[in-house]
Amino acid sequence: EFINVAAHELRTPIQPILGLSELVRSKLKVEDRELIQFLDIINRNAKRLQRLTEDILDVTKIESQALKLRLEKANLNDLISDIIGDYTGSEIGKLKSNVKIRFEPNDKDSNIFVNVDRGRIAQIISNLISNALKFTEEGSITVAINNNISKDNNINNQVIVSVKDTGTGIDPEILPRLFTKFATKSDVGTGLGLYISKSTIEAHGGKIWAENNNKNNKNNWDEQTRRGSTFYFTLPSSSSSPSPP
Repeated sequence: EFINVAAHELRTPIQPILGLSELVRSKLKVEDRELIQFLDIINRNAKRLQRLTEDILDVTKIESQALKLRLEKANLNDLISDIIGDYTGSEIGKLKSNVKIRFEPNDKDSNIFVNVDRGRIAQIISNLISNALKFTEEGSITVAINNNISKDNNINNQVIVSVKDTGTGIDPEILPRLFTKFATKSDVGTGLGLYISKSTIEAHGGKIWAENNNKNNKNNWDEQTRRGSTFYFTLPSSSSSPSPP
């Protein structure tokens, strides 16, 4: 209860910090380069604090079984395309110019509709892309949709979304507890994102899992055998076209 109240209280001052820093930045001239850099630092750290606050609130909702979904029919292709567009045009995308983020839609269906909480699914895809960017210095991050049924994973009538990277892969030591709270070896982040993603996907009736792309090299964990990792999650499929009004 204390954590929940504290997170709500933290939310209040974050908004004016973000809003006013952006307002002041918009009024500066190009020659005010140093001041612009200072404001960018303020803005970037306020956004980190905002993400942390939202993660804490999500965890308290999950653990008190108060997580509610606002379900609506959404075009998964459009949703993913919008998220990738946001990333490639953002500061993160510019800093990681050696990493290409791309989308591979399903070949068979131009549109795939799912009944989901649009904001929550966007949050999950963003979390997975951000996670991949942390561990990928060059190469690519590929988001793909597979509308086929996979008997191997006991998946029936489910859309499979995958996020594949060419980074360092998942440390075998952390792989068994990857989706638990605070499971991270990164210096950045709290290790809550994947826990929240798992709980949210399961609330939708789906599954989430991950594997290293070099899964045949479990006993040889060195730079030459690392080929990145792939995260998968499923969502119950809806009709391939919107329902008539």
